Amino acid sequence: MTQFLVSEAKQSRSTSEMRRLISSGSPFEAEAGYSRAVVDGEWVVVAGTTGFDYAQMTIAEDPAEQARQAFRNIEKALTEAGASLADVVRVRYYVRKAADWPAIVPVLGEVFGAIRPAATALFCGLVDPRMKIEIEVTARRDAGAPTR
Repeated sequence: MTQFLVSEAKQSRSTSEMRRLISSGSPFEAEAGYSRAVVDGEWVVVAGTTGFDYAQMTIAEDPAEQARQAFRNIEKALTEAGASLADVVRVRYYVRKAADWPAIVPVLGEVFGAIRPAATALFCGLVDPRMKIEIEVTARRDAGAPTR
């Protein structure tokens, strides 16, 4: 029954609402079998994104610069999806070392100070020791700036 309902729901979507996959061109995506972002109707889900410059395949040592590059990577995916950072409603920060957090926080404020999405920060291991932060966002297209 559940499979029938899922199938029926997918069939009822219009062409403009179909799921669309977005790639950054990172070799990590192909290796691990994931997309940089997935667009599903009005929703855009951006995978955990690190501070790699995918054009150069380099990553800065500085945690603040890694956060800035991660946001540049996220912004590129959101733009391709027809959204922007102003449409972000949820953000998760995965940080390797708590000692890096004070350097990262000002960057988060620069990007989301006026947008103020729901946010969670976790201190945890990351898959590459060079990575100091990974950022994951969910956006709703045309969510726009907050109203107060």
